Amino acid sequence: MNKIRLMLIAFVISITGFAISTPSFAVYYPPEQAIDMTVAKVQAAIDAMKNGGNAEAVSDLIKDALDASKEINASDSVFVARTKASNVLKSARNHLKGGAAKEAEEELNKALQSFSNLKKML
Repeated sequence: MNKIRLMLIAFVISITGFAISTPSFAVYYPPEQAIDMTVAKVQAAIDAMKNGGNAEAVSDLIKDALDASKEINASDSVFVARTKASNVLKSARNHLKGGAAKEAEEELNKALQSFSNLKKML
């Protein structure tokens, strides 16, 4: 009887482990929503920069935009364009860390345009 109970407990624990796994908590965003989320975060970084935010805060906002851009999953051509736009964001972040705020703002505007154009590719 004890062996049956132990086997039943082991079975229940293993089934529970499969049912509550990490992928079941993952959030999937449709490409349009992911693009909108990324554009909003890039715009927040631009607004913070125009309002005189410090470089570290703006850099964190750019990092959030980069993280949001990873949710954009569509075709291969969208992937290539997303990668190019992400590289512009990374460059803006590097310029900001280097103290070149004007170049960073120009690249943020370029990244905003690039991410906005991704919707046309869907």
